[in-house]
Amino acid sequence: MAFVVSSGQLAITGAGVTPGYAAMTLPAMPWEYETIWRTQPQVRTVIGFLARNIAQLGIHTFRRVSDTDRERLTDHPLAKLLAAPMPGMTTYRFVERMVSDIGVYDSWYGIKLRLNGELRILPTPPSLIRPHGGNWISPEYYETAGGKDFAPDEVVHIHGYSPDNLTVGSSPIESLRELLLESSEAARQRSQMWKGGARLTGVLKRPMDAPDWGATEKTRFREMWRTFSQGGGAEGGTPILEDGMEYVPVGFNPEQAQYIEARKLTREEVSAAYFIPPPLIGILDHATYSNIKEQHAHLYQDTLGPWMVMLQQEIVAQILPDLPGDNSDVYCEFNIDAKLRGSFEEQAVAASTATGRPWMTVNETRARNNLPAIEGGDSLITPMNVTEGGLASPRDTAPDPAALPKARGLALVKSGRPADLGTLATERAALASSLEQWTKRAGDRLLAAAGAKAGGMPDLLELWAAGSKERVAQLTAILADHGYRLAQIGAWGVLSVWNPEAKDWSADVMLSWILAAAATHAEQHEDAGRKQVADVQEQAGDGWRESLKTAATAWVSAATVRAATSSTELHSFGGHDAASASGLTQKIWRTGGRNPRPSHKAQNGEAVSLDDVFSNGLRWPGDGSGKLDELVNCNCTLDYSKEG
Repeated sequence: MAFVVSSGQLAITGAGVTPGYAAMTLPAMPWEYETIWRTQPQVRTVIGFLARNIAQLGIHTFRRVSDTDRERLTDHPLAKLLAAPMPGMTTYRFVERMVSDIGVYDSWYGIKLRLNGELRILPTPPSLIRPHGGNWISPEYYETAGGKDFAPDEVVHIHGYSPDNLTVGSSPIESLRELLLESSEAARQRSQMWKGGARLTGVLKRPMDAPDWGATEKTRFREMWRTFSQGGGAEGGTPILEDGMEYVPVGFNPEQAQYIEARKLTREEVSAAYFIPPPLIGILDHATYSNIKEQHAHLYQDTLGPWMVMLQQEIVAQILPDLPGDNSDVYCEFNIDAKLRGSFEEQAVAASTATGRPWMTVNETRARNNLPAIEGGDSLITPMNVTEGGLASPRDTAPDPAALPKARGLALVKSGRPADLGTLATERAALASSLEQWTKRAGDRLLAAAGAKAGGMPDLLELWAAGSKERVAQLTAILADHGYRLAQIGAWGVLSVWNPEAKDWSADVMLSWILAAAATHAEQHEDAGRKQVADVQEQAGDGWRESLKTAATAWVSAATVRAATSSTELHSFGGHDAASASGLTQKIWRTGGRNPRPSHKAQNGEAVSLDDVFSNGLRWPGDGSGKLDELVNCNCTLDYSKEG
């Protein structure tokens, strides 16, 4: 292989490059591994899965300032090299080839070159380069297919484990060779079957008492059958069996041969050799939503984690020393933060717990997220993430329980401690499911009552009013039951940071306000259904039944929105109540959701006192006393702090 550097540009002449080049001392010819990768879909799937998932992460460069502080480096030579390893080569393609070569050969080679005075790394296929001479610790030099030799310090060589030396690795494909050969032979057998018209092997039986055939009859029938069988039936038409003849299949069919199971087994064995959970590469026999979610975390921690640690350390060990400038305490790291982060609520709770409690400082948390230290962030008693408040405390403004409408059948679950409560996401989903199912049943009862009336369209509003009181009572019970949990989850999100012993706070104090809020949301959801029925009543016509069905469906959709809105309000109220009991004096608006409304987006980070309202007129996200267009589908949250 010949290299030419002209005007700062690298060119490869191709002289001396021979595709058949290989090191005869290796356990297998390199092109054998290449052929297996090209022809075995299971191998290509698994290695491609590893390469693509690691390459898309990107690599960041940092300098360790101290044990609790690190600095992101964007102008360091290592950061520039990883961003452009070669002219026209992206980081993605560089890492993809690196992981793919290691996956196929258990070795990756990169030749160090100088272009315009800057170090560049040329990825070199393992079939075109090999270590030569030396001993079991290190080679004497690296030989290329074109006869060009490179000193060990001119080559980046990343390889895996080999039992007998420290200079090369042993490809995982070696351990799969027999399994892949068996799979290849099975594929060849299937190919032969399809070439023969994909017909089953069989025999023709002719009755003993059938008349004898002469040579002419035998020749005629043989030609007819050959035309049919060799053409797969496409050109020969339908065969005619004469004189009571019978076709009897022999052998086994593809189902009996278990071709699909065999292919699946091969993929499972290959994935096991590369330590990849089967569901991640499409084997979903035992997959569920929960274990798929867990395996996603497992992917970046246990499956790809060792790969990334290896590559990070090899880059620092073999490339960083050749770069100019101050390289002390410089390292690189794959950016997996975005892949491992939970939902917005989970991130907020984790960050609040980490930086608001006296077991971890703000700068320690920032260091874990590769962020620089900030002034005042080393104090354990400085709360940085809790929010600020709004109007008077709900504990002071809650209505008298005696004045509240009673919710029939209400059975609140009084938890009291975080261990007895679910997560915010779980409880929000539970409320949405309960409300949607209840709404569907109520709609079905109305449809049944309307359909039972003889004649034309009945008075739908009269039918609706007949069950209104019962529906509101049931709705209030559902909303209050889930709301009590949501409020406690919100409260403990604040208490766990500021008041772990829950001093001067009691969940029972919130009951009055929760019942009032539940009754309000119940009335609003009832009114939404009444409006749908009223629209059908006004339209009348012969299609009123279909219109009523459409109205019932729309009411179920409204239940989803109502659940989201009430969840936000009740969760926010609980946090606000706990903040007041804990002596916090300030609250901060945090905009959430994928597509927040402009007014909420504009006030992100707005801080007011606990007894005040925000610029949108709300005391907290979902505040029922605010305007409707400020409440629906709001996913914002609050942080709290002690002012001054």
